[in-house]
Amino acid sequence: MTFTITPKPTTNEKIYKFEANAFLVQGSSYEFSNIDEAKPSPLAQELFHLPFVKTIFFAQNFVAVEKYDIVSWEMVLSELSKAIEDYLNSGRPLIKESKPKPEGIAIYAESTPNPNTMKFVANRTLVPRRFEFNSSEKAEHAPLAQELFKIEGVTEVFMHQNYISISKDDQQSWTELIEVLKNLIQGFVAQGKAVLTDQALQQPAGGSTSTQQQPLAERNDQEKEIIALLEEFVTPAVAGDGGYIAFDSFDPESKTVRVLLQGACSGCPSSTITLKNGIQSLLMEMTQGRVQHVEAING
Repeated sequence: MTFTITPKPTTNEKIYKFEANAFLVQGSSYEFSNIDEAKPSPLAQELFHLPFVKTIFFAQNFVAVEKYDIVSWEMVLSELSKAIEDYLNSGRPLIKESKPKPEGIAIYAESTPNPNTMKFVANRTLVPRRFEFNSSEKAEHAPLAQELFKIEGVTEVFMHQNYISISKDDQQSWTELIEVLKNLIQGFVAQGKAVLTDQALQQPAGGSTSTQQQPLAERNDQEKEIIALLEEFVTPAVAGDGGYIAFDSFDPESKTVRVLLQGACSGCPSSTITLKNGIQSLLMEMTQGRVQHVEAING
């Protein structure tokens, strides 16, 4: 396949992520702080010849680069993106090691405010972004999710970074399911199997609508402000409960923000209280009244 690289800023202004359209490594990550440490990776060694490169990190579908302050990103971003893209398309290996050392995998279960959803947390990153599946057919590019759907009672699988939120129907008891699901996830990852295939990366972020797929750079200032507030104040809180609340759209005339509830948030009895007393109040205050209402498009 042909690799394409998309540079993306991070919360650390000195670090940029260079995302590929396919997985580069799965089940392991690598960090190099100098050219000697980078001996296992020809790509990292090449990048360290650039005088502004301080640290290089490989994980999932991206290469992250930390730079020294001697240059601005605007000066080197294009050069760095092309260097990474050209290397990947040359067919040379990212890592010369024949097989990375296996890392111990631990999975533990956490309850969520949604009685029909349980959160299974790993001690490593499982997926690069969020993915949501409500059937085995929808999970054709997610081998782990397909295995989970084979367990009777599983109705939805939501993956985000280092956790998987699994929803069940009312007929099944968590007492019967927790150990089965936990052991399945742990065994699957420990065997080095791919949680997702490359094709999964071509799909929009979990359950995204057409408006959610719109790049941030193309959104107006009001939408950018609301998304930033959700990411800073809402995402960490709901992620702790195994859920995600994704921005869908904003209507400036009615001052209404529409969001998509995912993971443990979807179908949660307390989601209405969270939206009205939590998120709506927050956005009203932080936007000085430019937002008056928050509605769930799937709630």
